[in-house]
Amino acid sequence: MTTVVDLRDVTRDNAALRRFLHGLPGVDQVGAEGRAGALATRSIKTTAKAWAIDTAISMVDLTTLEGADTPGKVRSLCAKAMRPDPTDASVPAVAAVCVYPDLVETAVHALRGSRVGVASVATAFPSGRASLETKLHDVRDAVAAGASEIDMVIDRGAFLAGRYLQVFEEIVATKAACGTAHLKVILETGELATLDNTRRASWLALLAGGDFIKTSTGKVAPAATPPVALVMLEAVRDYREVSGELRGVKLAGGIRASKEAVRYLVMVNEVAGDDWLDPRLFRFGASSLLNDLLLQRHKLATGSYDGPDYVTVD
Repeated sequence: MTTVVDLRDVTRDNAALRRFLHGLPGVDQVGAEGRAGALATRSIKTTAKAWAIDTAISMVDLTTLEGADTPGKVRSLCAKAMRPDPTDASVPAVAAVCVYPDLVETAVHALRGSRVGVASVATAFPSGRASLETKLHDVRDAVAAGASEIDMVIDRGAFLAGRYLQVFEEIVATKAACGTAHLKVILETGELATLDNTRRASWLALLAGGDFIKTSTGKVAPAATPPVALVMLEAVRDYREVSGELRGVKLAGGIRASKEAVRYLVMVNEVAGDDWLDPRLFRFGASSLLNDLLLQRHKLATGSYDGPDYVTVD
C-alpha cells in the first residue's frame, strides 16, 4: 500500500472508517492460498533449521486457559517457560506465560527475576460480549496484578454488523487501560469468515493502537491458517509503510508441529521482513508446539528421537 493516508481522518466517525476499511484492496482468496502454499514448500538448511527452532521457542506464549487451572499448574508452567528443557541450559526461554487474570499474581511471583513476560486474557475472553465497563475492569485487574501483556478480544458481532467505530473505540479504551502493558488484539478470524474481513479487522486494530494483532482465542476453529497469517503479515507491513510504526503478529490455535512453525517463520521473513523475526514482533500462541520444538531440537543435536517422556506433559 503506497497511498498517502491521513490515519486520524479515517477514524473520525463510523462512515469514514467504513469507507477506509472497505476501500482496502480486496484479497484474492485463491491467490492468497496459492502464495501461502508456495511459501510452505521452501526448504532450509540444517543450520538454519537449528536457528529457526530456537527462534520459534523464544516466540512461544506458553498458555493455560482452562476452568480447572490452579496456582500449582501455573507455577509448573512458569518453571517450564524459564527452562523449557531442564537438562539443557542452552534452550532459550519462551516469550511469555499467558493465564486468566486471577492467576496473574501467581505467574508474576513465579517468573520474578526472569525475562519471561506475564500475559493475561481480558475483556470478557473468549466471547468479548460484555459491557465496556466490565471489560476495562477486567483489564485493570490484570494490569494491577502485574500483567505486562493483555490479550483482548474484539466484539465480532459489532464488527460483522459494521459498527466499526464501536470496535475501534473499545480497543482505544482498552489500550489506555493497559498503561505500559502491551496490548494484543484478538480478531478471532475463524468467525470473521472472509480474508477481506481479516484484512479490515487487522487494520482496525492497528489504527486503534493495538501493539499486536492475534488470530484466535484458541477456542474457535479454524484458528491460525497460512492464508490468514499471510493477510495479517501484509497488514503490519503496509501499516508500517504508512505510519512508520512496527506492530506485531501472534498466531494462535492449531499450530502443533515444528515444521509448521518453521514454515511460518519463512512467511514472516518473506512477507513482512526480517524485522519481524523477533519475539517483540512475532509470537506463537501454541503451548503444544513447544514440546515438538524441544523434541526436534534434541533430534538435531543427537541424531535420534527420544520418546514422549523427554518432554513434560502440559
